[in-house]
Amino acid sequence: MIFLKAFIVGGIICALVQIVIDKTKVTPARIMVSLVCIGVVLGAIGIYEPLTKWAGCGATVPLLGFGNNLWKGMKEAIDESGFLGLFKGGFTASAVGISGALIFGYLSALIFKSKMK
Repeated sequence: MIFLKAFIVGGIICALVQIVIDKTKVTPARIMVSLVCIGVVLGAIGIYEPLTKWAGCGATVPLLGFGNNLWKGMKEAIDESGFLGLFKGGFTASAVGISGALIFGYLSALIFKSKMK
């Protein structure tokens, strides 16, 4: 059942974003940044955590989940370090994901012949 929940929630998020892409002239970069910011806001007001517990990876894998992860890291670091945690918490919480993206992106560039358009 958890796979079905994840598929439905992830699909709804992707479908809503696809509608925004198709019906507006907003650039993909702005949409991606908006999704991360919306994830931070939803995490801050307490809406996203119950969704992640219910839907699992369907809610944590999209960019909304990345924003929520940044928020959780900042919240924990602020509780531990005070104001300085505002700046280091998000980096600490997301370091593994960002490092993985950089490493696999570099390896993909080595394997495939990427070209500028």
